[in-house]
Amino acid sequence: MRAGGADDLLRDLSLPLTRRTCLTHVEHLPQREGRTAPFPEWTDPRIRAHLADRGITAPWIHQARAAQLAHDGQHVVLATATASGKSLGYLLPALSAISAREREPSARRATVLYLSPTKALAADQMTNIAALADGAELRDARIAVYDGDTPSEQRRWIRRHGSFVLTNPDMLHFGILPGHEQWASFFRALRYVIIDECHTYRGVFGSHVAMVLRRLRRIAAAYRAEPTFILASATTANPEISASRLVGEDVVAVTEDGSPRAGLTFALWEPGTKAVVDGRPADGAANGSTGGRAEKGSGAGEGASGAGPESAAPAAKHGGAARAEEPLRRSATSEAGALLADLVAADVQTLVFARSRRGAELVAGGARRLLHEKAEQGGSALLADRANRVAAYRGGYLAEERRALEDALRSGELRALASTNALELGIDISGLDAVLIAGWPGTRASLWQQAGRAGRSQRTGALAMFIAREDPLDTYVVHHPETVFGREVEAAVFDPQNPYVMTPHLCAAAAELPIRDGEEGIFGPAAKELLDTLSARGVLRRRPTGWYWTMTESAHDLTDLRGSGGEPVRIVEASSGALLGTVDAGSAHTQVHDGAVYLHQGRSFVVDHLDVERAVAFVHREDPLHSTHPQSTSTIRIRQADRSAPWKDGVQLSFGTVDVTDQVTGYQVRDVYTQAVLGQHPLDLPPRTLTTKSVWWTIPRALTEAHDIPGELLPGALHAAEHAAISMLPLLATCDRWDIGGVSAAHHEDTGEPTIFVYDGAPGGAGFAERGADDAAAWLRATLDMIRECSCEAGCPACVVSPKCGNGNEPLSKAGAIALLELLATMD
Repeated sequence: MRAGGADDLLRDLSLPLTRRTCLTHVEHLPQREGRTAPFPEWTDPRIRAHLADRGITAPWIHQARAAQLAHDGQHVVLATATASGKSLGYLLPALSAISAREREPSARRATVLYLSPTKALAADQMTNIAALADGAELRDARIAVYDGDTPSEQRRWIRRHGSFVLTNPDMLHFGILPGHEQWASFFRALRYVIIDECHTYRGVFGSHVAMVLRRLRRIAAAYRAEPTFILASATTANPEISASRLVGEDVVAVTEDGSPRAGLTFALWEPGTKAVVDGRPADGAANGSTGGRAEKGSGAGEGASGAGPESAAPAAKHGGAARAEEPLRRSATSEAGALLADLVAADVQTLVFARSRRGAELVAGGARRLLHEKAEQGGSALLADRANRVAAYRGGYLAEERRALEDALRSGELRALASTNALELGIDISGLDAVLIAGWPGTRASLWQQAGRAGRSQRTGALAMFIAREDPLDTYVVHHPETVFGREVEAAVFDPQNPYVMTPHLCAAAAELPIRDGEEGIFGPAAKELLDTLSARGVLRRRPTGWYWTMTESAHDLTDLRGSGGEPVRIVEASSGALLGTVDAGSAHTQVHDGAVYLHQGRSFVVDHLDVERAVAFVHREDPLHSTHPQSTSTIRIRQADRSAPWKDGVQLSFGTVDVTDQVTGYQVRDVYTQAVLGQHPLDLPPRTLTTKSVWWTIPRALTEAHDIPGELLPGALHAAEHAAISMLPLLATCDRWDIGGVSAAHHEDTGEPTIFVYDGAPGGAGFAERGADDAAAWLRATLDMIRECSCEAGCPACVVSPKCGNGNEPLSKAGAIALLELLATMD
């Protein structure tokens, strides 16, 4: 893209009549000059010489400070922007320590363990680190990736000879810590543990990783090693607090970013209302199943457990007819596909981030279709060629497919890629001219991480664009740019003391090495009580010296770090037996139920049968002109209120433990173009019960009636307020609406009053509901403002209609929700 071309490009994209009112805000982020510091004196001179050959004569100030702190033995987290060169901050001390014996034979041997949230990032970093070590001729730097794709013969060599080992938390849990005796020489020399992209360790996944790191520290101590932890993070609030909670020891933060920054034009874009273009609905890009959970947390695209569906009291089943008359906006995926086609036609290399696997497929497929149509109309072989250089990228693809796509994007062979958040992390993809973000990615931190992919090669004139879905939070953001620009990003939220997380890790730790008296403190204050409980149940054996694992099965199989709720479900083509991909267990009931439409690389399949017991879904190739939408029911029971406080006038705000039972009961078939309901089909799937944490409001019935919310309006008011509150919680916590769920009832059996629940969608909780309880006043005010400002009359997807409501968004009352929230929001 030419210098200054982002503004021109944005003007061209906005020229068509149907797009003239779509641009709601443009923010210009100016170019910034870099600030350097001298290399630390202990840096291996060969590394300095090699970097100088590459034009790097001094590190940026944040790189030098983080490297010095780590060299001095201080745990450090480097939290700076995307493409700020965080890797050099940890590679300087790590590679210098490994190569020390080459310069001074009496120096002690050093090894380094690198942890990445995804295999793809580890493989990418392996290439970069090896290039630096080879260029500097560091003979002792034996660098290798050790993960599930590593052949057995290579694993043996790595355990014995590896000095810089790259892996992920899953492999550390399942493959390294259980066999630590085979890693004895590596652990004895362990000097540094590098934790890359540590901001991704949030929610239940973050809690699991925190426990794995405590087990790692314990094993290292058994081999008389005290490694220094170096963490790299995107910009986040209070990184030292999150990093300290993750590691279990005090961590110093380095946040002053000295790297240069290319100029970036950041646009907020709200698609217009649906219109007929060339005789067909503009929104009819492709077929597919909706209602599945969006990708999140892992970064690898493999997904994590989401919440159950939002629902109202099962008895309430009326209302909602007026909502069908509200004008609907074009979907973010259709809009992104059309914009992507224009960008590719202009030869602008572009990366699109979609909110789901299906969304990534639809964006890529829609762009290809539009480009082929333009090529046919204009007789352009060039456009036809560019159409064939657009692809999708997501979790569930086989590893070799993902690697080929990454390489093609780097080389420029691919002109565009539509991805889930699997490409959000630090994989080195330079030279991208534009990034489209189709739908709120969950957090401001993720938004900036994704936008930072544009202009990574330090070109000027890069473009980033956030495209709003018809969703309350998305709509709020595009009309309130202050929620993005000039505002601090969120802090990572997770709870290492979650007993559902800690319990299996205590078992795994005891299986690795008996937990001696006094050692339990490394896991946290709740560990001693849990160990005694496990001993009383016969899971562990208590002896005078500590706790021992005595069961015959593997203790490590008790834990699923990604929180997916079980074995991933394989997607198999029935006629050929070919494995198309996988979907996480928590999403299988909604994404690959019998009759569901499943997309893979632009091709659609219909599910013949979901075998729950064998964790496999059998599909056949078909191009139906309908989409499928699962429906479900939810009930909630209060186990224990951890805390409860009067809000005002008898309203109670509570936080505690609940049991949520939900069941997918059927699905709707809708026309892919008009979304008209064509039919409804029942399903016989087992219910699932989740014990988790929730925040809830109990509102006396007499109070609602006194504030003009009569009994017949109350179910719809509660249900609409619940949906809206769920959609706005991500403004406060590092989650998105698919990480949480909700239930509302006009008369809840445990409280005896009208009640709204918002709960974490993971066993034991993830910290999101608690964050809402801690800042409930701000949460309610933002929710009320969002509904008030929506221009619809009866409620729409931009305010109170939910994309994942198991009750089909019935009943809903926008007016009732406003009255209810006005009542609650003034009670702080």
